[in-house]
Amino acid sequence: MQIIYSFSDNHIQQLHQLYKETWWSKERTLSETRRGVKGSQICIGLLDNGNNLVAFTRIISDFTYKAIIFDVIVSASQQGKGLGKQLMSLVKHHEELQNVKHIELYCLPEMEPFYNRYDFTAELDGIKLMRYVQR
Repeated sequence: MQIIYSFSDNHIQQLHQLYKETWWSKERTLSETRRGVKGSQICIGLLDNGNNLVAFTRIISDFTYKAIIFDVIVSASQQGKGLGKQLMSLVKHHEELQNVKHIELYCLPEMEPFYNRYDFTAELDGIKLMRYVQR
């Protein structure tokens, strides 16, 4: 596997195809995919030996107090091979995130055991997620 931090247009198109594989991102457009990558401070991808994007995540941060991980995704054909683990390690050890106080993410309850392995917790002392939906 090769690690990449910058994405060619071809890799962004491959990311868009990865998004099409999952229920939570299948409605995203290619234009939205491009904007999401461009608007994120850190993007991490894993390429197979054929230069195909098979795993991805992106991070938004102020590099001091908070970093939020988005879109941890592994191609269905590559799941179970430790790529999610590799992505999480790359995030936690990324040089630009070493001084960040809190690294956070959203996940479904069934994904909690996966993220608990990397010391993420849902125990936030009463803090609740609040959302405004722009119409």
